[in-house]
Amino acid sequence: MKNSSNPEIVCFGEILWDIFPDEKRIGGAPFNVAYNLSKMNINTHMISKIGNDQLGEKLIETIKSRNVSTNGIQTDEQFATGTVIATFEENNEAVYDIINHVAWDNISYQTNDQDLVENAKAFVFGSLATRNPTSRNTLFGLMEKAKFNVFDINLRPPFVDQKIIKEILHQTHLAKFNKAELRMVLEFIDKEYQNEEDSIKYVQDFFELKEIIVSKGSKGAIYYKEDEHYQFPAVPVTIKDTVGSGDAFLAGFLSKRIYQSSPFETMENATALGAFITSNQGACPDYTLEDFKIFKEKHPTNYDEVISNIKISKDE
Repeated sequence: MKNSSNPEIVCFGEILWDIFPDEKRIGGAPFNVAYNLSKMNINTHMISKIGNDQLGEKLIETIKSRNVSTNGIQTDEQFATGTVIATFEENNEAVYDIINHVAWDNISYQTNDQDLVENAKAFVFGSLATRNPTSRNTLFGLMEKAKFNVFDINLRPPFVDQKIIKEILHQTHLAKFNKAELRMVLEFIDKEYQNEEDSIKYVQDFFELKEIIVSKGSKGAIYYKEDEHYQFPAVPVTIKDTVGSGDAFLAGFLSKRIYQSSPFETMENATALGAFITSNQGACPDYTLEDFKIFKEKHPTNYDEVISNIKISKDE
């Protein structure tokens, strides 16, 4: 297990069990990101909270078995370990009930976590952890200490507060949306959706965001970095499970971004890891970095489909 004393990336928020009719899987978007970062050999620290119960004990046991540090996982004596109950409708579409008032809603502010966030290259979080005051206040306190705030929005109605989302975006350096989340945020700021490029640029300017990622599923993803943008195609694979693919994409992106890799190398790694997880079962499948490298070699990026627009400042 990696030493978490000097993590390169800190992830904050929900860690839970996704409970399906026939099995339960470890989950929570921030943990999925942390897990895949760890697989990329990035020293990662996860801040969350579990209950003092059997599900919490099993979570800790599972996290340790995945070689992820548990030093930032707090234990709550009052609230239960988080769960998401998954059921299936007639068309076999999954419906998720994210149980409220659980342990990860009550993450306490720890001085040690503050120190780690201050020194980390990136601080990653979503919006779901803001649904209750304790975790929300802890998150806002840690955001003030971070060098590079990464907001993986993950809007999950009914736990969506426009005021809070906008407040976070104003303090964010890199925001990741999917297309539906981008449209929702445009509605928050009373902006009609004209075309993709204009809408992304409008959100970027409105919130003074230096960087934006928009994931588009089978149509790939687009990355805006100030006045530059890069559009990458999706890696074609046989889909086994789309759960956690966006989290894996972000992990692949950040594993290169924190070392100032080129946007091409960064996006190539992101799209590849997202596709790799999609081709496996579950958001956190057991794999090695070598497994992923072999996958990348077999699924090279089609650079003929890469679109880039780089604007050079007139002052340069």
